[in-house]
Amino acid sequence: MSKINVLLLGSGGRECALAWKMKQSDLLGRLYIAPGNAGTAALGQNLDMLSPLNFEQVGTVALDLDIDLLVVGNEDPLVAGITDYFKSNDELKHIKVVGPSRAGAQLEGSKDFAKDFMNRHGIPTAAHISVTAANIEDGFAFLEQQKAPYVLKADGLAAGKGVLIIDDLDEAKQELKSMLDGKFGKSSATVVIEQFLKGIECSVFVLNDDHGHYALLPVAKDYKRVGEGDTGPNTGGMGSISPVSFADETFMDKVRARIIEPTVAGLKQDGIAYCGFIFFGLISVEGEPYVIEYNVRMGDPETQSVMARIDEDLINLMLGATSDNGFDSCFNVKEDPRTAATVIVTSGGYPGSYAKGKVITGIDSVEGSIVFHAGTAMEGASVVTSGGRVLAVTSLGEDMKTALAASYGNVARINFEGCYHRRDIGFDL
Repeated sequence: MSKINVLLLGSGGRECALAWKMKQSDLLGRLYIAPGNAGTAALGQNLDMLSPLNFEQVGTVALDLDIDLLVVGNEDPLVAGITDYFKSNDELKHIKVVGPSRAGAQLEGSKDFAKDFMNRHGIPTAAHISVTAANIEDGFAFLEQQKAPYVLKADGLAAGKGVLIIDDLDEAKQELKSMLDGKFGKSSATVVIEQFLKGIECSVFVLNDDHGHYALLPVAKDYKRVGEGDTGPNTGGMGSISPVSFADETFMDKVRARIIEPTVAGLKQDGIAYCGFIFFGLISVEGEPYVIEYNVRMGDPETQSVMARIDEDLINLMLGATSDNGFDSCFNVKEDPRTAATVIVTSGGYPGSYAKGKVITGIDSVEGSIVFHAGTAMEGASVVTSGGRVLAVTSLGEDMKTALAASYGNVARINFEGCYHRRDIGFDL
């Protein structure tokens, strides 16, 4: 087989982990990352002037660089329809794309759409109501019927920060008004109010081929709150663990039968083109799985732990999914039996305001762990901070304790002004 030239869109820790894994493939020709970060620059060629949302520019560059495979890392271009753009363009349609159609991306792009999809296909999820300014009184009535805490979700994309969990009823009503008034811009013109489900969460990932088959990837668990003990505001994620102890064979059999297979079949039934990753954000309530959310790409920081445990050629998997007939059957991806533990290092102040341009030291002194870059950039010869989540340190160990000890030991070697990390990743496992 001839070598495959890949264009990967994105600039975060997820894209760094995907690039790291693709770099190991014997099938890889040239790897380009747009716009990339200081870490991806060591794995391929960054195209730092290329915006993933400028489809015409992406298409032109893909042709100029003889790209065979386009991998869309984050959700924004997918929700905006980049896959449709490539598939409908005679010059571009020969390029394989890992990422769903615009219609498929609505599973993440609109929580209201996702809830309707789950209702239609009998997929277990929390009781809910969609509220706009026109039916705010219905929203108040629904809140009054629920027990605290109260869950409010912006319908549209909000960079992982559009979910509020509130203990006080009056405050929940006030926040509902605030969201509908534009707290999250257009994303919260519709708000989904959900029944609060008490349990423990995990992230399940499949690579779907759009022909009724999928590859099941390693399960992971992430930690979204900024503070230890899961306190403080939500973030994009402060760390992750894979595998997940409670996601045993019995639990995963339920997940397949009740959630994954009805989702894959539902997409086909609804005529929605979907070749790409599906992220099922799940909660186990006394051993029974419910869907909290769909994402239409890999998670971050789960990808860092998942990629460390995949014992297969990632490019080969992607080529299988995007081939004319897809996979031969549904299957589980081969997994490294060890545990992966990822600890995120953030800028001080994140997820609120934070400074950028802080010089990072100590990355070169890390031993026995993988450092995935997220919010980093090059400034001269120095690596500097350029985002809220700056680095992810991932380690493999015989068990979670060993893997975490390695990650925390190496996090201690990294320093920049204001750096912060949670010291309790995995505490609930």
